Amino acid sequence: MTSAARSIAFALGCALSLLGCPSGAPPTPAAAGSGEPATEPAPDPAAAEAPAEPLVVYSGRGEALVGPLFEAFEQAHGVEVRVNYAGTSQLAATLLEEGANTPADVFFAQDVGTLGLMEREGAFAPLLPATLERVESPYRSGTGVWVGTSGRARVVSYNPTRVTAEELPTRVEDLLDPKWRGRVGWAPENASFQAFLAAKIELEGEDAARAFVTGMLANEARAYPSNTPGVIAVGAGEIDAMITNHYYLYRVLEEKGADYPVANHYFQNDRAESLVNAAGAGVLVHSDNQTLAQALVAFLVSEEAEAHFVAGNREFPTVAGIAGPEGLPTIAELRSPAIDATQVASLERAVRLLQETGAL
Repeated sequence: MTSAARSIAFALGCALSLLGCPSGAPPTPAAAGSGEPATEPAPDPAAAEAPAEPLVVYSGRGEALVGPLFEAFEQAHGVEVRVNYAGTSQLAATLLEEGANTPADVFFAQDVGTLGLMEREGAFAPLLPATLERVESPYRSGTGVWVGTSGRARVVSYNPTRVTAEELPTRVEDLLDPKWRGRVGWAPENASFQAFLAAKIELEGEDAARAFVTGMLANEARAYPSNTPGVIAVGAGEIDAMITNHYYLYRVLEEKGADYPVANHYFQNDRAESLVNAAGAGVLVHSDNQTLAQALVAFLVSEEAEAHFVAGNREFPTVAGIAGPEGLPTIAELRSPAIDATQVASLERAVRLLQETGAL
C-alpha cells in the first residue's frame, strides 16, 4: 500500500457514514436521465457485505492521481477495484455502446460536459442525498445522478520573460489580435478545450464559437495533442502562451524546476474562458455492485479525497469548507459562468465545429 493511499485510507471509515440517511426527511434523488423523483432510493451501502465480484471503474482521470484513492478503497473494504483508464470521451462512447452489458459500476469523468451527456442518456443511477448535499450546487447534477469531485480553471499559461502584464488578454478573443500571430498554443483534441468550446456555444452562440476557432487558425495558433507539451513549449520559447487548465503549470514546474519561465493568467470575467470545469463521478444504472459503487462515489467527495485533489494536483475543491490550493484564487473568485452541465453536454456540437473548421 503506497504512502498516499495510507494517508487517505482512514477516510473510508467515514465514507459509509456519509451514506446513511440524515435526520429528517431529505429529498429523494431524481431518476437518472429525467427531472422526476426516483421511485426508490439508492441502496444503503452499509446494508450488505461486499460482493465477490470486483468493483469496476471506468476512469478518465489518470492513474497517478486517482490510483491511491482506489487502492485505499480496496484496503478498507477488502474488495478488488478494477480500473479501466482511458480518455473520458472514449470511455463514454464505450459505455453507451455497451449499454446494459457494461461491466462498469462507476464512471469517473474528466469534465462535466461528458457527465451531462451521460445524464441525458440515462446512464446513471440516483445518488444518495448525503452524497449530493456535500457538493456545492454548481458542481452536482440537477437530477441527483452525479457529483463533481474537484475543479480545474481555464487559464492562459504564458512566458513572463516574453509577455508583459499589459499584453495579457482580458478576453480570450484578445488572442486573435495579429500581435499574437504564431505565438499561442491550444489543444483542440483535449476534452477540457472541447468543454470550453461547448460552453462558449451555449453562452454566446455557435457563430461566436466558430469565429473564435477560425480566428485561432488564421492567427496560426499551434496545435498540441495535449496540454502538457504545450505548457512545456511556453517555457522553452517555442510559443509565448498556451490555452490550458491551470494545474498543468504545476506539473511542468515539478518536472522542469521552479524557475522554469511559465506563469498562469486567470480571466475571471464570467465568460466561457473563466469556466471551472469539474471532474466527477456517477454510479452506472446497470451496475450489479450498487452498494459499493455508492460508497466509492461518496468517498470521492469526502474531506480526505478533496484534500488529496488539492494537494496532489492543486485542483479546486467542490465541497464547502475545504481549503483550496495555497496562493491561488478561491473557486468563487474565479467567476465561472453559470451554466447547466447538460447544456455543456453539447460536446458533439463543439467537436463538429472543430472538424468543420479543420481544427480537428
